[in-house]
Amino acid sequence: MCTVIDIVDQKRVVVDGPESLTGVRRHMMPVKRLSLTDFKCGIFRGAREKQLKAALEKDEVMKKWSETAWAKKLAAKKTRANMTDFERFKLMVARKNRA
Repeated sequence: MCTVIDIVDQKRVVVDGPESLTGVRRHMMPVKRLSLTDFKCGIFRGAREKQLKAALEKDEVMKKWSETAWAKKLAAKKTRANMTDFERFKLMVARKNRA
């Protein structure tokens, strides 16, 4: 998840995470690669990282994001990717017992 900070031109925008919260550094990104959400925070164009953090905390954007199905799906995917062989085995056995 990142926040659009500034518009460079019709096809590119500057986005920022901030890195400490989301792992996304400030960089330029093509609009084609973005998937917009309904979340909005009150910042001005070209806001600094400190202002962005304050706005995200004030509007509770990260909390709202973590409650969405999209964020839950990404978290589950990350959890599955980090599983060990034994954890995958236990998951397989649990699924067989449930079915």
